[in-house]
Amino acid sequence: MRRILKISVPKEIAPGENRVALVPETVKQLVAAGLEISVETTAGNAASFTDQMYEAAGASIATDNQSVMSGANVVLKVQPPQINSTQGYHEADMIPQGSSLIGLLQPLTNLDLIVRFSTKNITTFSLDTIPRIARAQSMDALSSQSSIAGYKAALIAANTIGKYFPMMMTAAGTYPPAKGLVLGAGVAGLQAIATARRLGAVMQAFDVRPSVKQEVESLGATFVGVTPQDVEVETSGGYAQELAEEKQKQDQDIIHKYTSEADFVITTAMIPGRLAPTLITEEMVRDMKPGAIIVDLASETGGNCAITHPGHEIQKYGVIINGSLNLPSTMPIHASQTYSRNISSLLLHLIKDGEWNLDFDDAITSGCCITHQGEIIHELTKSLVESSK
Repeated sequence: MRRILKISVPKEIAPGENRVALVPETVKQLVAAGLEISVETTAGNAASFTDQMYEAAGASIATDNQSVMSGANVVLKVQPPQINSTQGYHEADMIPQGSSLIGLLQPLTNLDLIVRFSTKNITTFSLDTIPRIARAQSMDALSSQSSIAGYKAALIAANTIGKYFPMMMTAAGTYPPAKGLVLGAGVAGLQAIATARRLGAVMQAFDVRPSVKQEVESLGATFVGVTPQDVEVETSGGYAQELAEEKQKQDQDIIHKYTSEADFVITTAMIPGRLAPTLITEEMVRDMKPGAIIVDLASETGGNCAITHPGHEIQKYGVIINGSLNLPSTMPIHASQTYSRNISSLLLHLIKDGEWNLDFDDAITSGCCITHQGEIIHELTKSLVESSK
């Protein structure tokens, strides 16, 4: 008789985290695929998904973290496991030995946690290391959550600056549209451009990658990034490459010019496993228009602005610098729905005929598996762990 895999969804305990790893719609699909789903009570409440909705979709409701983790074959999470400050336990200790964990684990910056998983023989898969290939697009949680962050960043800018976004013709006069600048034309940046354009702003975008110029222009923005042809600007994964100091200085001169003209700036530049690069210096902030705003989406890794205070909104030189953290969590319904589809796509990729089936010759499986059989098998994470000893 075939064993039914138990998939467990604990409630997220990270401060300010309103998302949930699975939504009822996806639970229904997984139950139909022959999986058993257990959801901790109230896990979806912050995202407007009630226990009754999960039960109607075929999930069982567990009364607490210990109950939901008991007997789990696979645990699904959004945030990396951490200490429950109110009850004193570490989530990693609640995950059954020999089971598997899927989530946004950020392995390059959570080395102690990864070592903990390997010691406990927990097989882990991190959605933020999914390879950027066509057949993995449905699993690309970084893109789905970055798109939401970019959208929300544009709304924050529109809600904060003291002027219209679109050109406005009134009996009291005609007012020109707001001028926005996006630094980094990845998924978040492109969504910020698209959203601000829909609201009527005139948009410009800077990126070190000439390859994104066409995408920027297709959204109605002006591409202002210029990088010499002989400079490597993009990683194999499609992310921007950190440039040499001389090239950074050239790019900062360009950024300085356009930030001084902007009513709002949205920054999105991040380097996996590293602090975010500083794109906006304090001098640039000083030269910006009074009443302008910077929305720094790189706040969680230090920020692209030199004076960003992660988690806070400050004002300096008449400019507002918004360092909000975890913007996807401020839109938990759609953020949870998209993340749920990402994580279930990966889960079903790893299961064959209802059984856990790991094929390490497959680029997706090998690319996002961090620990397995008591070893750290993700090469970059492994090298960082060894160098930190």
